[in-house]
Amino acid sequence: MTSARPDTAKNPWERFSVVMALIWLVFLIYPVVALLRSEAAAGWITVAWVALALFIVLYVVGAVRGVRSDTPIGSPVGAAPWLFYAGLIVCALLSVPAEGGAVLSFLPFIMSFAAFGLTRTWHWITSGASLIIAALFVFLSPGGIGFVTILIIIALLAVVNTVSTTLIMRSADAERLGLELATSEGREAVARDVHDLIGHSLTVVGLKSQLARRLIDSDPERAKAELADIEALTAEAIAGVRATVSGVRTVTLDEQLAASGEALRSAGIAFTVDGDPGSLSPAQALTATWILREATTNVLRHAEASRVQVHVSTGRLSVVDDGRGCDDRDGGPAGSGEGNGIRGMRERAAMAGAQFRLDDEPTGGTIVEVMW
Repeated sequence: MTSARPDTAKNPWERFSVVMALIWLVFLIYPVVALLRSEAAAGWITVAWVALALFIVLYVVGAVRGVRSDTPIGSPVGAAPWLFYAGLIVCALLSVPAEGGAVLSFLPFIMSFAAFGLTRTWHWITSGASLIIAALFVFLSPGGIGFVTILIIIALLAVVNTVSTTLIMRSADAERLGLELATSEGREAVARDVHDLIGHSLTVVGLKSQLARRLIDSDPERAKAELADIEALTAEAIAGVRATVSGVRTVTLDEQLAASGEALRSAGIAFTVDGDPGSLSPAQALTATWILREATTNVLRHAEASRVQVHVSTGRLSVVDDGRGCDDRDGGPAGSGEGNGIRGMRERAAMAGAQFRLDDEPTGGTIVEVMW
């Protein structure tokens, strides 16, 4: 299995969006019954049936578009949602002559569309207007008390929509802040790595430069040797910085899965991915990307493995190889403790509020796992 996934998997609600939209259409039974019993002119009844059918189409298509849209709830939207919204209202108005008070059953759908598909302001406007219209009809029109149930539904739905959208918006804000925090911490870690690398290299280069300057007249051969060391240290430092920066550029889990697969297969190591990378939140995926990158490096350097399997599920990423186990991992001799790479993975997992696990597999090899 490759790491690629279809575009439709980006939002786990997409595959259920049509079903979810259709389920709520059961409440349109009130307008249907009203039309079947209507004593209005045949022309108005025909118009109402057409309007009802068009209302259903607009609602379902608009709901599916909203679910599949990348626009956050409450944010400004394009022209299409407003056209759907206006179409729903027009259909409801055209149904009034034939359906009478049963038209109130259209209001919950219009309210939900405004709450989840339009701006926050229009959620409040639509909810308030729906409550006022329903209350005026129920309490002031003859026979209106028979529709008090719909008024209660509208009132409850106004509360439910408000609470639901507020929670979704706050969750999105928290997710965005978590991603920004994880990115910031990652940049700080990279800055430390580059600082340590450059600081050490430049210190040695400075000492060797001073020595070469003193020896250039008295011992030219040794001075040349020192200059050669300086050249080698400089090249090593540049390569280290390039490797670090190259690692930073692979910022998504999908990209890192592809990069790890290519690197491992080039080394003759089989690579498979089990699960959907989209099951991790953006902040989790960022940490998982760093863990996967370091785990891949360890496998290439130390594991002597022939197979690597990555498993991704909700709140979990694991990397399993069939190599020689945890001993001698990360560049240290058996029993010598963890090296910088493993310590780095533990630190990144801890900063992300996750648990990190490094252990031998019962069947041989190693498992590297991060869990939220």
